[in-house]
Amino acid sequence: QVQLVESGGGLVQAGGSLRLSCAASGRSFNRDAMGWFRQAPGREREFVAAISWGAYTTYYRDSVKGRFTISRDNAKNTVYLQMNDLKPEDTALYYCAADNSMGVLTTTLLPRYWGQGTQVTVSS
Repeated sequence: QVQLVESGGGLVQAGGSLRLSCAASGRSFNRDAMGWFRQAPGREREFVAAISWGAYTTYYRDSVKGRFTISRDNAKNTVYLQMNDLKPEDTALYYCAADNSMGVLTTTLLPRYWGQGTQVTVSS
């Protein structure tokens, strides 16, 4: 059974940091693009960041550029999201996703694989 399991969410004050992890199991994702999405209450799910299978290319939504960093460890089948200088508007349920197409990951909400999400709450 293929699974993506997120961890690392929590409650943090504005300006603080969190590191999210997404551990994949069931098959290797070493040839897949992986990414992070988020969904705040009452809002649509949105793309946050993505990384190519070899970690050569990364993409970010504009509002997190310079604050968030996506990385991956293919030996551990894991992708990370380091979030610094967090703002209350970053509060959301954060989802890990994977697809063999970077285009699908960065331009649609249709990645083939999804995790269950981890909550990030930033207080002002």
